[in-house]
Amino acid sequence: MKKVLMLLANGVEPMEMAAFTDILGWADLVGDEKIELVMAGLREEITSTFGLVIRPNRQLADLDLNAFDALALPGGFEPSGFYEEALSEPFLETIRHFVEADKIVASVCVSSLCLGRAGVLHDRHATVYHQVGGRRKQQLVETGATFVDQPVVRDGKLITSTGPGTASEVAFLLVEMLTNANNAARLREKMRFPTPSEAWFTTPQVPAA
Repeated sequence: MKKVLMLLANGVEPMEMAAFTDILGWADLVGDEKIELVMAGLREEITSTFGLVIRPNRQLADLDLNAFDALALPGGFEPSGFYEEALSEPFLETIRHFVEADKIVASVCVSSLCLGRAGVLHDRHATVYHQVGGRRKQQLVETGATFVDQPVVRDGKLITSTGPGTASEVAFLLVEMLTNANNAARLREKMRFPTPSEAWFTTPQVPAA
């Protein structure tokens, strides 16, 4: 059995969280190998970006991080207070623990900024939600990362992505890395998820002027 910790900050985006919840849940139910997902946060109740109230299974402080095989990090919105917890030392120290232990860290959208702030992206390829003006891109680059304008970027055991629409692809890649490619492909078929086109994986987020 594999065990995944999904770390939730107040202000998390529900779709990004749900991609991990559903795809890892299906993998546990019908996949080649059991995958247990544990949701944890810094508080008993979390209010998501759009007002959905979530009660994590566990509190981060109560967990033995050595018991987990991977870390999943959905992103969120600044106006909802996401960065107040997502960039806090308990979150950053958790990221460092998984990276130092050579375990998978799968992040969606702006949660790659958490990896950068934790100091684990120096000279690594990564991406982030990138809009006109490039504020988030600049924040990522300032942490020492090499920005790649692709929807999902894998550098070793680190996965970063660009937005809520990439969350399912991050979750499938996580399943593949935890188990095997055939298992992830069969899971995609059972869940009726199409495979994105080659162009989807290479089209820049912000078209050139």
